[in-house]
Amino acid sequence: MRRMDRLIAIVIALQQRQESAQMLADKLEVSKRTIMRDIQALSEMGIPLYAELGSAGGYRLAESYTLPPLQLDVQETLTVLVALRALTAYADTPFNRERWTVIDKIRHVLPAATLNQVEPLLELMRVEVPTRSFKAPLLNELLSYCSQGAWMKAYYRSERHQRWLLLHPKRVYAEHGFWYCAAYSPLHGEDRTFRADRFDELQDADPTAVQEQIRLLNKPQKETAAPHIRIRAELTYRGMLQVEQDPHIGEHVQAIHDELWEVDFRCPSSEWEWAKKFFFTLGSDAHVLEPVTLRAAIYERAKELCCRYRAEANEQAD
Repeated sequence: MRRMDRLIAIVIALQQRQESAQMLADKLEVSKRTIMRDIQALSEMGIPLYAELGSAGGYRLAESYTLPPLQLDVQETLTVLVALRALTAYADTPFNRERWTVIDKIRHVLPAATLNQVEPLLELMRVEVPTRSFKAPLLNELLSYCSQGAWMKAYYRSERHQRWLLLHPKRVYAEHGFWYCAAYSPLHGEDRTFRADRFDELQDADPTAVQEQIRLLNKPQKETAAPHIRIRAELTYRGMLQVEQDPHIGEHVQAIHDELWEVDFRCPSSEWEWAKKFFFTLGSDAHVLEPVTLRAAIYERAKELCCRYRAEANEQAD
């Protein structure tokens, strides 16, 4: 980053909030000494900066000072438009209309020369998002409960149940073309991930029920180490692509050579059923090396599947 761009970035950051020199250094990927020199340079230019001392101190910009409108350069424009275009691939977002209008506004204010450089690059870069037809009309409500840190009563449709749940939502995020809500579920006794499009109704939680759950959460628990099972498997190229997409074990994939990859991780015993199903669905694109119990479980599932199709084939033949 050029020094002038860095100086502008510092002023923009301090216009939003107080920042320490180390925080600015981490964000701009330079040394703390460089930031201190930049702060000195800005002061000499007449930028009204002041420092607050103490453990929670840092630099601030006088509230009366504002920057004039800035022009984005090619890389900054590309960053924004690539991200926004990925967002438009989702059937729903918490800001349906804004995702389109902001793109139009950015294109409108860009100098023609910048736009001419950006357009060809946009065709070469994209964030792939699977096309989904599911709508999530309660996204804004979910986001509101998360921001307030409030408990909610939710009517949720899972693969096996349709029921009311008491939940404490933590965050909303998008992944693989779906929107998800991470929330603590007292029914399950742990944080769970819920598909946003499967929420049919949200209500404020009963205060009495919330107080009881808070009491139980704050109650000292006996610490017991959850047993883990080491799972190691060789993967084909196609298997590697599928495993890499898993948010929990994707980072454990390593290349063995040009045509072979390996995943090696420790699986919580509570996720054992998931592991059996997951590696079974990989079929011939995964060769489980250990544990032997996982190999046996996959064999039994495959045998059941063979028996089912053999029986159906025999019925059709008769």
